[in-house]
Amino acid sequence: MNSEAESNNQKRGKIIVFSAASGVGKTTILDHLRSVMPRLIYSVSATTRKPRSHEKDGIHYFFMSVDEFRKKIEAGEFAEWAEVHGNYYGTPKSFINRAVESGRHIVMDIDVYGKVTFDQAYPEAIGIFIEPPSTEELEKRLRRRGTDSEETIKLRLSNAAKETAFAENNGKYEHTIVNDDLDRTKHEVIDLVNKLINK
Repeated sequence: MNSEAESNNQKRGKIIVFSAASGVGKTTILDHLRSVMPRLIYSVSATTRKPRSHEKDGIHYFFMSVDEFRKKIEAGEFAEWAEVHGNYYGTPKSFINRAVESGRHIVMDIDVYGKVTFDQAYPEAIGIFIEPPSTEELEKRLRRRGTDSEETIKLRLSNAAKETAFAENNGKYEHTIVNDDLDRTKHEVIDLVNKLINK
């Protein structure tokens, strides 16, 4: 009986959660990871916002009504959820459970605050935090992009400092990667994920 349980445990997929300080480049890094390792399962969130023209239900998001979302909150069906700009977003437990129980590895993208709640549901999840080399360097990058107003840059820097401090003091991150060079960071993330899923 024990050996059968152990065997089943070994077949379970791993849950890898990425968080990052605001503006550090996590989306670019995860897009690259997805292109190199497409066999991993990438988390799909549920949301009450309306789909954009190119978005498909079950691929980009699970789209649902506010009533449906609230019922799922009450039933405890989300690993974590939040209200952002008037819309609800959440991670359905059923999606994660199906992946790991079938032996597939799942990559999650969750902010530092949501991860605290997520870890209560999935304490076995492995956390990877991506941080900037310094606040000064992050500010240079944001200014170099030339897409944000002065007010937005200041807000991003303030958020990044709060998120990094929160991750250090309250987060459960087994690995931290400093994004001081994007190409090197991409390689480091791929190497780390390969090691984690092949353990």
